[in-house]
Amino acid sequence: MKLYNILFFVVMMATVVACSNKNQIRSGDSIEVAFEKANNFYERGRFTDAARAFETVLSIGRGTEIAQESQYLLAQSYYNNREYLIAASEFRRYATNYPRSERRIGAEFKEALSYYQLSPRYKLDQTDTYRAMELMQLFIGRYPDADEAELAASYIDEMRDKLARKEYESAALYLRVRQYQAAAIYFGLTLDQFPETPWAEKALANQIYAYILFAENSIVERQVERFQKAISSYETYVQLFPRGENRSQAEEHADRARAGLAQARQLTAQN
Repeated sequence: MKLYNILFFVVMMATVVACSNKNQIRSGDSIEVAFEKANNFYERGRFTDAARAFETVLSIGRGTEIAQESQYLLAQSYYNNREYLIAASEFRRYATNYPRSERRIGAEFKEALSYYQLSPRYKLDQTDTYRAMELMQLFIGRYPDADEAELAASYIDEMRDKLARKEYESAALYLRVRQYQAAAIYFGLTLDQFPETPWAEKALANQIYAYILFAENSIVERQVERFQKAISSYETYVQLFPRGENRSQAEEHADRARAGLAQARQLTAQN
């Protein structure tokens, strides 16, 4: 029985190798046969093998209709295999080489989508996020009526929300480590750069608080101007977010700032 199992395994491995060799592109294969083999890998979900095979097809058949199809499926193979940086490059090559293709618009969107897939969580470097947003915005500008334009806009909103959170969390970190001036500045940047996101309202409420702490931890001579900044932030808050989620907190901060301002003025006058 043991010998039978070994023989069965050997036969099966030989069969697998034979089938694998049969599917590989061989020297002398026509471009049609090579494409068929590459496409077979693609349809079976073997995207690494498909990408390698489509690269071979392109090397022997540039300038043909099969090459055009192969270029698109090559990009798709890398995308499906989650090799998004390479996929973006291949989609760009397709759009550049075949500007009259009906797939060109889809290829340009897929290039942007590849960078969107590379966009990391908010704590990490956001270079790919900015690139994705840039390409999505270019896409909308060029093809405002395309089916993908609305989806591109929703992706931009999503990425802007992530960038706003990164800015907000930076400000919150400065607040925790008692770098109150830096916290106030970064809360302000969150509002200035991402006013349409939910983080803007929260950032402005916390900017009031950061300026209060900045003032309270300053020498008397600088407290007046810093409490005034807190009050100014509150006035901006009321104008922009009259029904904001953090309105009651903002009002409590404003009361504290006014009391601190009155006391600072009194101490300044005494000196």
